[in-house]
Amino acid sequence: MTPTPRVAMFSAQHYDIQSFKQHPLYEQIDLTSFETSLGPKTVSLCQNFDVLCAFVNDCLDNSILHQLSDQGVKHIALRCAGFNNVDTAAAKELGLAVSRVPAYSPEAVAEHALALIMTLNRKTHKAYNRVREGNFNLNGLLGFTLHNKKVGIVGTGHIGAALARLLTGFGCEIYCYDPYPDDALIKQGVVYTSLETLFKECHIISLHCPLNEQSHHLINAESLASMRDGVMLINTSRGGLIDTHAVIEALKKHKIGYLGLDVYEMESELFFRDHSSEIIQDDVFERLQTFHNVLITGHQGFFTAEALDQIAEVTLQNILALNNGTADDSRFVVLPD
Repeated sequence: MTPTPRVAMFSAQHYDIQSFKQHPLYEQIDLTSFETSLGPKTVSLCQNFDVLCAFVNDCLDNSILHQLSDQGVKHIALRCAGFNNVDTAAAKELGLAVSRVPAYSPEAVAEHALALIMTLNRKTHKAYNRVREGNFNLNGLLGFTLHNKKVGIVGTGHIGAALARLLTGFGCEIYCYDPYPDDALIKQGVVYTSLETLFKECHIISLHCPLNEQSHHLINAESLASMRDGVMLINTSRGGLIDTHAVIEALKKHKIGYLGLDVYEMESELFFRDHSSEIIQDDVFERLQTFHNVLITGHQGFFTAEALDQIAEVTLQNILALNNGTADDSRFVVLPD
C-alpha cells in the first residue's frame, strides 16, 4: 500500500487551508501548514516531510533546494502557475519533482486587470470616498471612453486571452504580442504585432507573460520612452517584468498617465501580510504610493472562490499522482526519471 504523503504547506493563509480541507482528496494526505514563508530561516521546518507545498514568494533557490533534498523532500508542489522562484536546474540535478497549477480560473486574473483599468480610468475609488464625505464635485474625476481605444496585451496565454475577450466586448482595438499567436483570438479580430508596435500604438498596455531572463524588466526606461504620453500600464503577472525605478521616473514626467499593479518586484517582503501597524521600510514602494494615478492591490488577482477550489484540486492531484506513480509532464516542470 502506498504511504500517505506528508505535506508541509508554507505561506499558508486561512483560506488556503480551508480550500484544501474542503476537497475530497484532502483525506489522502497528511498536511501540516506554516503561515511563514519558506526561506533560509525556515527551511529547517521541512524535516520529515515528503512534499513541500509552496506559493509565489517562497524561496526555492539552489541552496534551499539542496537543504530540502537533504531533509528528504521529494516533491515541490507549487500552488500557482509561475515557477520563476524555483531553480529548476538544481531541482533536476537533485531529482526533485516540481509541479504547478498551469491554469486556474484565468478569468479571475483577467477580470482583476479589467477592474484596475476601469478603476484607474473612472476613478471610482476616489469617487467612493468623496461621496461618503458628502462631496459630489466631479472635478478631478474625468475619465475616457474605452470604446475604440487601442489596448496592448503582452502574452496571450489563458489569462491574456481571457482579457482580450473581455475588452473585445468593450469595442477596443486589441493588439497582442506572443511568440505563439492564438488562432482563436485572431478569428475574433485581435491583431498580433511586434512589441515595438504595441508599445508605440496602444493607449493601454497589460502584461500577462511569464517572468524569465528574457522578460525581466521588459518595461524599462527605453521601452517606456517609446510609448504614448499618458499611457496606462497594468501588471497582474509578475513584479519583475517592470523596472520600478524607471516607472517612477516615467510617472514624474507624465509619460505614464495611469499605473495599475497587482504585483511588485519586491513584494515578497510585503504582500500577504498585515503591516498596518508598522512603518514600511521599502522606500521605493512608498514612493509609488504617493502618486495619485497609481493603484496597487496586494496580489489578489487570483483571489476568487472558484480559483481557490481549482488550485486546491490540481495541487492535491499533483501530490497524489507523483506519490502513486501516475504523474505526467503536463503539470510538472521537473519530473525525475
